[in-house]
Amino acid sequence: MVNRAVLAHRLFTGVSQRHLACLAEELALPWEADLEGRRHAARGGVRKRAAGAGARHQLVFADRLVATLIHLRHDLPHAVLGLLFGVDRSTITRAIAEVRALLAERGCAVPDHPGLRLRTLADVFAYAQAEGIELRLDATEVQVRRPPAGRGGRQAFVSGKKKQNTMKATVIADSQGRTLWVDALRPGRMHDATAARNDGIAVCFQQFPDVQVLLDDGYLGLRRDHPGQAVTPPRKGNKISPPEVLEARRRARHRHSSRRITVEHALADHKRWKQLTRWIHRREVLPATYRAIAGLVSDRTTTTG
Repeated sequence: MVNRAVLAHRLFTGVSQRHLACLAEELALPWEADLEGRRHAARGGVRKRAAGAGARHQLVFADRLVATLIHLRHDLPHAVLGLLFGVDRSTITRAIAEVRALLAERGCAVPDHPGLRLRTLADVFAYAQAEGIELRLDATEVQVRRPPAGRGGRQAFVSGKKKQNTMKATVIADSQGRTLWVDALRPGRMHDATAARNDGIAVCFQQFPDVQVLLDDGYLGLRRDHPGQAVTPPRKGNKISPPEVLEARRRARHRHSSRRITVEHALADHKRWKQLTRWIHRREVLPATYRAIAGLVSDRTTTTG
């Protein structure tokens, strides 16, 4: 008989036993509430049997959580996880869908404030203004399957930068590379600045005028619309500029990149999870998966061990 605790330790090395116990304690009650809600809707009223009657779960919640984490980390097929846990593949599929949705709704952990989570862009800006934090924002792309021929919107996922079918995620991190927020993901054809505007960043700049966000050259339009808050690197000097001007701008761009590099480190932390290296499942599930992984990665700021 497979020891599932040993199995989780061997296969899922990104979460400690302490973190796993905290997740199980945090998510068990919402999972039970959601389960009872679905049962109530299916029955069309209150239950007719006493609590505790009926068949037992073949897979308890702790094992459902472990199976989901292994799937997110290593992208093992549902059938393989079913063999490991001694249940049918459909049980694993249903368990992963339930737990992944709970993980996606958690948001990102707040550094040095256990128990608080950031779920919206306004939450992040409010936190940054209250704590005097300088934010870093960047976008990354995850390769996805191409939509079938003849289906509308087939070109929307073609990235002009990667020349692949992708979905774009906008991520905000702090000066130490800790993930603070991930958006709902957009088709890869959308420009980085357009994706940020669609997430409501212009309203956040207006409501929180003391917040500064470090950006790269892809967000020059935001710098034009929000000077002093959206900070991009200085423009490169042209060929007729004096050598001292070219050198000064080169150093200024280097300093800006050194301050902004932490968001690249945050993106690299996300891509260590195999499901985000290349997405081979249904595209509509990727946003919840990315937010679930980002929340788990951010937990390292408040959970140790």
